[in-house]
Amino acid sequence: MPQLAQWTGSPSIKGSSESVRMALLTASLIGLQFTWGVEMTYCTPYLLSLGLTKSRISLVWIAGPLSGLIMQPIVGVVADRSKSRFGRRRPFMVCGSVLVALCLLLLGWTKEVVRMFCTEKEAIREGTIFLAVLSIYGIDFAINAVQASCRGLIVDTLPIPKQQQGSSWASRMVAVGHLIGYGAGALDLGKWTGGYLGDTQFKQLTAVAAITLCLTVGITSWAVTERVLVNDGREEGERLTVGEVLGTIVKTARELPRGIQAICFVQFWAWIGWFPFLFYSTTWVGEIYLRYDAPAEAKNSEDITGQVGRIGSMSLIAFSIITFIMSVILPWFVKSPEEEARDFTPRPPASIASFVTEIEKYKPSLLTTWTISHCIFAGSMICAPFVTSLRGATFIVALCGISWAVSCWAPFTFLGVEINRISSSSHPYGRIDRSSIELESPVQLHLNHSLEESHSSTGEGSGKYLGIMNLYTTLPQFVGTGISWVVFSILEPGKSPELAKEAHPDEHHGTDGPNAIAVCLFIGACSAAVAAVATRRLKRLQGY
Repeated sequence: MPQLAQWTGSPSIKGSSESVRMALLTASLIGLQFTWGVEMTYCTPYLLSLGLTKSRISLVWIAGPLSGLIMQPIVGVVADRSKSRFGRRRPFMVCGSVLVALCLLLLGWTKEVVRMFCTEKEAIREGTIFLAVLSIYGIDFAINAVQASCRGLIVDTLPIPKQQQGSSWASRMVAVGHLIGYGAGALDLGKWTGGYLGDTQFKQLTAVAAITLCLTVGITSWAVTERVLVNDGREEGERLTVGEVLGTIVKTARELPRGIQAICFVQFWAWIGWFPFLFYSTTWVGEIYLRYDAPAEAKNSEDITGQVGRIGSMSLIAFSIITFIMSVILPWFVKSPEEEARDFTPRPPASIASFVTEIEKYKPSLLTTWTISHCIFAGSMICAPFVTSLRGATFIVALCGISWAVSCWAPFTFLGVEINRISSSSHPYGRIDRSSIELESPVQLHLNHSLEESHSSTGEGSGKYLGIMNLYTTLPQFVGTGISWVVFSILEPGKSPELAKEAHPDEHHGTDGPNAIAVCLFIGACSAAVAAVATRRLKRLQGY
């Protein structure tokens, strides 16, 4: 006999139009991506400037996949069962954002904190490295809780016909977060802030990221009203145990429906390729600049970390602009998985409506678009070892913006549709049509239905499925970390020849030979090609 869950309320979003509501629902992803961008843009050159080797830094970045592996599934399952009167996702979003902000500030001011306890120069350096790595781990663990909740909120709130629209809006907000973050990194923030947020670019960026994350998560939390779980079928006072949480994760992972399993398989191979790009592309572009294009005064600058960050950020600004443009344009010209079964389609502006109507019959499916995006990414990264100019590096990084726009949109669309399809077809009262939900006019509901069977009307299982998909996103990052460690150990076993002199000015290292990061990007391209093949397999399995 299935357990019965009791709910009250209906999901709603403030706003006078659908576009405003979608923007408010996904606004938290701006701050989330800003924070990821600061970490990915500046932490590698910052740690290199402290004297860490690239092989050791590749081990530091285990923090990302490790935190995702642990936090997202656990937070997903626990949030699914949460009875908070504020909803199931928003409390985790808010609390997690506060923790991320505190860790960001600690990361920016590690040297000052260490100097409060140490006076010896070498002890300060080692203590700074230790505290910086500890802060990175704190950021990654807390931000994964925020990310799981933000994505779960979108799936919970939107009906099936609006899943693709919600995912495309999420992709746009990710691009905006990237753009703002990389734009801030490219500016000399000291001139804009008057030095009130710190005396280095890195400090100022961590402070701005902390403020932005808290602000955007606060906006989404204010704008969205969640359905509240009153009773999850447990006896009064019975608590969710650690064993039960882990058991739910293991059971769900072992019994994944074929469609969700195929989506996760694509994610696994795609993220072996994306991991080195997201964490090392800024440093790679900066090193290409220092190797081939930088004037002598730039190479002898006292703030090489800041220079590499700014140069790398300029290329990633182009990447973010392309991502944003593609995330806005592509949904108009790509068929969604549910489009043939419903009347709802995104409406383009009147100025191009006739053009869109004309090409309607030629629209590719979202699955075909996803396959092409893997091919574009693979083709770009294959060129990485052969690039010898800042312009060339910037061009191929920017081109990857097309692939990133689709990668932030397609898998979540397919997963959201699959979750609702599976649970709707098994609902004891037949299929529930969530397309009738009007977000601007919520109707108060009191539901009593099976906890395991009625995801379509409540989305209570979205957290665990999103958490499982995140396992397939984080596990390949361990693979990527291992690949990076091997490549860096072989090609650049010493300190970074371009950046280490900031910490060790008396040491000199050659810059001959292949760039180790470029080789990692090339290996990632091969993995992206496998992801393209896996995406076509998904088409055969599900008939998208």
